[in-house]
Amino acid sequence: MVSKRTRRYLVASVLTFIAVTASDRAHVMESSESKESFGSEEIKCAIVLGNDMYSSNGLNTGFNYELLEQFAKTAGRNVKIITAHKGENYLDSLREGKVDIAVIPATETGGLDEVMVSMKTGDNSVWAVRKDDPDDIMAINSWICYFEKTSEYSDAKERFFGSYRPHERSKAGHISPYDSLIKEYAHRLGWDWRMLAAVIYQESRFSINSLSSRGAEGLMQVMPSTAEHYGIHDLTDPEENIRAGTMHLERLQDMFAGEDMDRNEKVLFTLASYNAGEGRIADCRSLAEARGLDSRRWENVVRVIPEMRLDSILDEECVKLGKFQGHETISYVDNIISIYNTFCTVCPS
Repeated sequence: MVSKRTRRYLVASVLTFIAVTASDRAHVMESSESKESFGSEEIKCAIVLGNDMYSSNGLNTGFNYELLEQFAKTAGRNVKIITAHKGENYLDSLREGKVDIAVIPATETGGLDEVMVSMKTGDNSVWAVRKDDPDDIMAINSWICYFEKTSEYSDAKERFFGSYRPHERSKAGHISPYDSLIKEYAHRLGWDWRMLAAVIYQESRFSINSLSSRGAEGLMQVMPSTAEHYGIHDLTDPEENIRAGTMHLERLQDMFAGEDMDRNEKVLFTLASYNAGEGRIADCRSLAEARGLDSRRWENVVRVIPEMRLDSILDEECVKLGKFQGHETISYVDNIISIYNTFCTVCPS
């Protein structure tokens, strides 16, 4: 179980995150006329702000992602947006014409002789274009000047960077920049939306460009192979990522549909399976049964997980996948429940 010290850290961490996000999701509507720019039907964009989910870069990336979508919509273009991860240099792609816009930190524009940069957007970032495309930078700056005066911009900035106001936030029921999406997909899953929000917070701190060492991507840390299984290919897109993650959660949850199991227990086993894989959790449940425990209760499965680390587990016929450390999965489930309880305190409705 989570220690008191860890629980205090989680609560403080969650509340600190909420302190830099606010307001509900809104659809930014067009309407600014800009001069003809960007020759092709699709504007290719790269966001090069880093992928550290524990810094403000994740929120800044999400904010610029929304702005790029709205800019392309106003310009009547399709848009393809990618996020750069560590070691990827999309400024070279910009210079070579493979990318039309690169979003970079405003502090890193020195010495970029071959590009022009826009006025600042978000948390001290700028949009860079090739120096030989002056119409593009004029169109961008014109649009930014227009859009900054709209209520849609104010809403987006508040969602991503607003200060924490406990009573107002509690009354309005907001947690993240993606609350509307989270509510929609939690409803499909049959979950309290704050539980799904807790999963996403645990996975990525609501950073759309989070990338794990195993290659899991985005808000719900979905593996590309898993997303492909569900017909989803753009894990940077917040909605696509949440769709893939909730489709996977739904499949895992359905595995327990035929069992006489408490609803809350099903959620716990679904969370554990999302973290460790259904095969590992099936092994743990089989071992619990072999020890005479009710495998429909997560607390009983937690009791046998330490055995899964031992060499002797290889002699157990009920265990199919071998040794399993398991402590990470126990902490994962405990952390999400702790975060969920915090979210319920902040957003009681």
